[in-house]
Amino acid sequence: MSVLVVGMSHQSAPVALLEKLSMDSAVQDSACGQLVAAEPLSEAMIISTCNRMEVYTVTNSFHAGVQEVVRVLTQVSGVGEQELRNYLYVRYADAAAEHLMSVTSGLDSMVVGEQQIIGQVRSAYQSASEQGTVGPRIHALAQAALRAGKRVHSETDIDEAGASMVSFAFDQALQRLDAEDLSGKTALVLGAGAMASLAATHAGRLGVKELVLANRTRERAERLASHAEEAGVATRVVDFAERAAALSDVDLAISATGADNFTIEAADLPVGRDLMLIDLSLPRDIDDAAAAAEGVDLVNIERLSKSLSAADTDVAAGSSPHAQARHIVDEELAAYTSAQRVRDVAPAVSALHRRAADLVECEAARLQHKHPELAGKQLEDVQRALKRVADKLLHEPTVRAKKLAASESSVSSENALQELFGLQLEGSGVSVAVNELPTMTKEA
Repeated sequence: MSVLVVGMSHQSAPVALLEKLSMDSAVQDSACGQLVAAEPLSEAMIISTCNRMEVYTVTNSFHAGVQEVVRVLTQVSGVGEQELRNYLYVRYADAAAEHLMSVTSGLDSMVVGEQQIIGQVRSAYQSASEQGTVGPRIHALAQAALRAGKRVHSETDIDEAGASMVSFAFDQALQRLDAEDLSGKTALVLGAGAMASLAATHAGRLGVKELVLANRTRERAERLASHAEEAGVATRVVDFAERAAALSDVDLAISATGADNFTIEAADLPVGRDLMLIDLSLPRDIDDAAAAAEGVDLVNIERLSKSLSAADTDVAAGSSPHAQARHIVDEELAAYTSAQRVRDVAPAVSALHRRAADLVECEAARLQHKHPELAGKQLEDVQRALKRVADKLLHEPTVRAKKLAASESSVSSENALQELFGLQLEGSGVSVAVNELPTMTKEA
């Protein structure tokens, strides 16, 4: 049994397809129920955001598990199986664990280092737990991923990366506008994801008079608008299809959708009106040709991103926030996979001890039948002696089996007995320090 993730994100699929797969809490609960009802699957959790839809399950069969997940997604979304398969990615076992840790840490986000995803993963886990579709494996993975995310944001400066890009873009725009802030100006924000949220927040801090928000899914734009209004910023929402018309009423427009097609083109621009455009998307949302129009200026974050990436290559190895975050994820992944391997070997160890206990009981019964004169304390002493011998024989292989599992060491068949029982044969030797032994748990 291993964790399987089947999903798509802004990196693998167009926004329009992601929106078709978007699930509210009720749909997520229903889908999780369908997943665990399938024969090869036993646990399920779904993460559904503006930029991501991922199904985490536990399966006893990789291929059958993938097929069942795709089947459920086809039913829930109404999207054809072949179209889904063109954009879905699959991670299994340790690769699935590493993926969730990277996602929760913000390393896989459109805005690298954004913190919103931690809350979204936590909410997905809590929802699936309440639904009863989370078991021990997804529980352990979710907790490890949330721990990795917390460490990344508390021990590195990676969460400043996205905010720094937005801040830089606004600084560039203000310089070209020859202004210190956005007082008296109206701004249009296209999108409702992490980058759009940062842009709306930053515009509010710069004193924007009014925010106009538009998103393909109007509900998400309205949710972002409510947050802006709570911060004291005048806000209104328009339909995404009306975005070109809205350009006539604003002083600057910020696009952060990650769409496949341009959200603003030269033909959309109002004639005779000065307009500052800020493109915060990778790939680009705003056509470069728009900047050729009279009175229009464009700040393109794609160029900034490339320059920042080039600068990162000059940073000493391991010193950048991204490298530090990756190191933390690697540490947490190693700890998680080690614990899971120990957990996986525990049933075999328990079965071995039960087998030994049965043999002791069987031999004691046989001895009593053969020597009926043994009774009372004598028989109890014999049984205790047999049990002590069995326990002592099994102690060494029990400890070593867990150590081998924790370290992911491979053992050749000719060395298996030496490794498990700690035998010292001529020309060979195995030495294990006490502090290297794995911690024993009650489950063992």
